[in-house]
Amino acid sequence: MTPLTLVRALRPLVRAETAAEAPAAGIEAADLEQSVWLRLLERQAGHGQPADPARWVRAAVRAEARAARRRTRRERSCHADELPGDGAGRPEAIAESADERRALLAAVRRLPGKCPRLLGAMLAAHDPTYREIAGELGISQGSLGPMRSRCLGCLRRMLAAEVVAPELRGKER
Repeated sequence: MTPLTLVRALRPLVRAETAAEAPAAGIEAADLEQSVWLRLLERQAGHGQPADPARWVRAAVRAEARAARRRTRRERSCHADELPGDGAGRPEAIAESADERRALLAAVRRLPGKCPRLLGAMLAAHDPTYREIAGELGISQGSLGPMRSRCLGCLRRMLAAEVVAPELRGKER
């Protein structure tokens, strides 16, 4: 019997068996059916076709259902509010923080004067000290604080102009 005729002949039996076993296994019948077909394909590649296909289908469906029940007992779904930590490790949070950092660095590069170099040095990944920043920029360490304050004020004003103000809520008069 060719593999295609075997599949056509076994399809009604596989569907009936998986529909009967799936609810008790806690999975969908289509998932269970797919597992059984995969098992059949793997068997045909290694050992050929089963001698008694109907008996093999029943045994395969029950074996896959048992495996699904074991997985269901071991696994437990994880909801967003149950994630460990502050959620910063989630892919969405990582992507959002990377976007925010890129936007911040782009805004810093648009600042006037020495501000881009100063704030760029302060945002460096290796977290330099004021002494290291002053040496890098060639200015006194005492002037870093006031200069940083002016640069941050300029950055705040620039970002406030770029951010759209929220719409008014309620009725307008």
